Amino acid sequence: MKRREFMILIGTAAMTAPRAGIAQAPARVYRVAVVTPRGLLPESAPYAKLLLDGLAQRGYTLGQNLGLEGPREAAGQPIELPRLMEELKASKVDVIVVVGYPTAVAAKDAGIPTVVVNGVGDPLATGLVVNLARPEGNITGISDVATTLSTKRLGLLKELLPKLHRVAMLWNKDDLGMSLRYAASAKAAEAMGVAVQAVGVREPDDFDEAFAVMDREPPDAILMVSDSLTILNRKRVFQYAATHRLPAIYEYDPLVREGGLMSYGPDLQESFDRAASMVDRLFKGARPSDLPFEQPTRYLFVINLKTAKSIGLEIPPNVLALADEVVE
Repeated sequence: MKRREFMILIGTAAMTAPRAGIAQAPARVYRVAVVTPRGLLPESAPYAKLLLDGLAQRGYTLGQNLGLEGPREAAGQPIELPRLMEELKASKVDVIVVVGYPTAVAAKDAGIPTVVVNGVGDPLATGLVVNLARPEGNITGISDVATTLSTKRLGLLKELLPKLHRVAMLWNKDDLGMSLRYAASAKAAEAMGVAVQAVGVREPDDFDEAFAVMDREPPDAILMVSDSLTILNRKRVFQYAATHRLPAIYEYDPLVREGGLMSYGPDLQESFDRAASMVDRLFKGARPSDLPFEQPTRYLFVINLKTAKSIGLEIPPNVLALADEVVE
């Protein structure tokens, strides 16, 4: 081999070796957790699936460059959110995605970069952030406008029941975010000339008393404000509404697919997709304080015709025409 050829061979080997080393270096694994007031969600949970789908579209794959924190408590065990958040912080989770006001408060106190998806109420009124455009803290996310949505939901009930006089509003009194949402709904009802029957609950046993209140003074319809407590007891509400042939409106469409009569609220698929976009930006170095709180852009009105028929209710054509989806 000539000297010139030998030198070229040595140089090529020197240039190639580092590249081979780099190619073999493991990719960084970003860690995310999805937390509700009931604890960490597993991969199979609907909210976690929606988030993971959004992250997959942005190049993140579980087991490769993405890890999802799984549940750490046995099913049915009480969750101490502050302790859970400190555990996530100690284990160096990159980002947490939260649902529900109590979860958001615990996340804020823990200082982990956090994306809020839904169920927190007005982030300004609850004190989660000081400014929607520049949150100036460790929390950002998606938040709807309770007053606008409450007016819309009650308007749909009024379209369904032109003689609507009294609506029972069921909500978790221990959740500040949901209490503010109830207040917005009550104010909207008052403006429409509809009386409000307040049936707040704090724990599962309170639902029996809430139903007893409605038995004593039967409402014309029910509006359920959704949080972890009311959703956990949703089937009891479905059953009560069915037994008493009461129309009910809910905040999210999965409740209608499970047996509720109708819902109007943000498209959860869109909300979680946008949350995934925020998580992606946080993974890449953005700060929550630099990501403005956003509002949903898609809202769905869904009706369950099977439920309507079971309570002897005929949905007027003008209401059916407004529906984005009709569950047969």
